[in-house]
Amino acid sequence: MAGTVAAPYDARPFLPRRGGLEAHRKAAADCRGCPLWEGTTGTVFGTGDPGARLVLVGEQPGDQEDRRGEPFVGPAGRLLRRAAAEAGLDLAECYVTNAVKHFKYTIAAGGKRRIHKQPTLRELTACRPWLDAELGLVAPELVVALGATAGKALWGPDFRLADRRGAVVELALPGDGGVRHGLATLHPSAVLRSNDREAAYAGLVADLTVARRHLG
Repeated sequence: MAGTVAAPYDARPFLPRRGGLEAHRKAAADCRGCPLWEGTTGTVFGTGDPGARLVLVGEQPGDQEDRRGEPFVGPAGRLLRRAAAEAGLDLAECYVTNAVKHFKYTIAAGGKRRIHKQPTLRELTACRPWLDAELGLVAPELVVALGATAGKALWGPDFRLADRRGAVVELALPGDGGVRHGLATLHPSAVLRSNDREAAYAGLVADLTVARRHLG
């Protein structure tokens, strides 16, 4: 796909015409579908079981994820693994990805530290073809949206986490994915930022337990 010029804020020209997750992962490395690729180490594509029954979708990679090229390897990822284990979920049997594949950040005043910046709806829409491709190829039984941004990527811009949290609802997947189910919960980073971290963490574990029970 080298040399391809995408329309502004549209990843579709960079998707491969055929192939599985590995082909898409390689193609995503050259994605220039929106300006977020500039100033990052590279694309952070999803990882995990390609035949997973459960897919977890976060917002975007963070600083450590950008540097290592893998989703959920920083503090939020460690908390997610701990919460999943308490809920009876093995993340090694899941597929984990983000709605946006590049790290959006701003530089802290007077320093070099990169601070997370929430992606816009335009950036979220531009990156949606990659998420659609992942969900279509994995075709999971259940998709868990971690946070409001992931929820908007899956259910549209009118999504509100407070209205949907913890409930298993129908979710139409792209391509041959058919109609499966989705569940929304807190993003682990929101737990880390919470004034009542203990209660927020307990809520995340409870929601992930609902997911595990749905899968049987």
